[in-house]
Amino acid sequence: MATFKHISSKNADYGAAEQYLTFEHDEFTMKPTLDENGQIIPRKGYLISSLNCGGEDFAIACMRSNLKYGKNQKREDVKSHHYIISFDPRDAPDNGLTADRAQALGEEFCRTHFPGHQALVCTHPDGHNHSGNIHVHIVINSLRIAEVPLLPYMERPADTREGCKHRCTDAAMEYFKAEVMEMCHRENLYQIDLLHGSKNRITEREYWAKRKGQAALDKENASLAAAGEPPKLTKFETDKEKLRQTIRKALAAATSFEDFSKKLLQEGVTVKESRGRLSYLTPDRTKPITARKLGDDFDRAAVLETLTQNAQNAARAAETPLHRQEHPRSLKDRLQRNKAAINAPKNDGVQRMVDIAAKKAEGKGRGYEKWATLHNLKQMAATMSIYEESGFSSPEELEAALAAASTELNSVHAELKAVESTLREKKDLQKQLLAYIKTKPARDGLRAQKTEQARRAYREQRESEFIISESAARFFKAQGISKLPASKTLQAEIEQLTKEKNALYNEYREKKENVRELQTIKGNIEQILRGAPSQQKKHELER
Repeated sequence: MATFKHISSKNADYGAAEQYLTFEHDEFTMKPTLDENGQIIPRKGYLISSLNCGGEDFAIACMRSNLKYGKNQKREDVKSHHYIISFDPRDAPDNGLTADRAQALGEEFCRTHFPGHQALVCTHPDGHNHSGNIHVHIVINSLRIAEVPLLPYMERPADTREGCKHRCTDAAMEYFKAEVMEMCHRENLYQIDLLHGSKNRITEREYWAKRKGQAALDKENASLAAAGEPPKLTKFETDKEKLRQTIRKALAAATSFEDFSKKLLQEGVTVKESRGRLSYLTPDRTKPITARKLGDDFDRAAVLETLTQNAQNAARAAETPLHRQEHPRSLKDRLQRNKAAINAPKNDGVQRMVDIAAKKAEGKGRGYEKWATLHNLKQMAATMSIYEESGFSSPEELEAALAAASTELNSVHAELKAVESTLREKKDLQKQLLAYIKTKPARDGLRAQKTEQARRAYREQRESEFIISESAARFFKAQGISKLPASKTLQAEIEQLTKEKNALYNEYREKKENVRELQTIKGNIEQILRGAPSQQKKHELER
């Protein structure tokens, strides 16, 4: 699941960014790691490239541009912006993601969304704790050195001008996250819905506080173990994590907001509501922690929804005291129910049996035959087990289930393609709309000219802008658009379509895996029937 983060920096030493990307650093102190000779240790397996630097070193090119335009000279100025795209660790084994491919995606993302900025793009093949997630760092000089087109996340004319600075607003981050999701869909990589909030919102500060606390606790436990004493704690928890657990415990037992408040107060936590937002005050603090900083599970809407559900469950339990028997989900049940979208397909399950006779005819030897015989026995047992547990009474019923699953797959695929087509049309409209908006000063200037000669001269001076404007106008006319939509409304529609595409894409991958599983079972059953007396084996399958 690709994630996207942003860090702004006021450090005037642009070389420090490149040093961090190319040399190992202590993850707690952020200081370079030294070897036994006191030399800094280079990172392994990284890829790095620079953009718009004119063949110069990134740091020199940035400082030269800053002096040219008189920007980034004050201590409080944001000198650079650091964006990080982290890919899912499963993308490498499952989807063929390599460092070279990630680097190419990072460079394409940088050129598309940060045009006119000097930039470093660096790919690291591993993350913290050797998690295996390939991630791309994009560091840009905050100063723009060229005039650029008006992009969807830009809000002011200065956002496109040469000599002005990049602004990372909330709207820009929403746009970048949507584009990262779109990139993952296009490249068939794992992803999550970045446009929705997180149930547990872990900030960068809390993440590192937990890492440092865990390291200190491990060190203390090591010293206790050396002294022969048992450790008191093995897992470090931040104050926010303890507060989340306290809130969840109270929320699980409460059926009303008043009850919820009382249970929290018994734990020393005061819940407050202001302007429709919740905040939580612990005994050791003077300033409450807002629900937004804890996660979406703790905001007013989520809390009230949970309390309502608790009250309904309590009422239902009082009305129906008899315990309802739970049945395990079978393959057949999964095909008939509406399944929730998941982020990745199921990779385990039964495998296809090998046609040993055909492989021997191809020249396979005794060793392969021995392996294939054992493999077929395992897959035969797994196939028969799933076949019986799934409730299929005959091969014909399995065939019907496969046909139904294929129909569902085709339906979701058609819906996904329709959403993709609509999204493509909306993006084409957005591109033309932004181009048309950017030419508004030129069109206004033309209307201000008093004479035909002045208008002709004015058009000649700004011919390229009028070509763009007229091309956009032809596009609107061809699409039958008489009233142009608002830029923010169009962007909101694009984000909503991206969310829909995200959900459909996950559902499509799940249904495709279900079809593949049924096809495998069907193929194995057919091979089992071919390899044994037909009537006897068919009778066993139908029992």
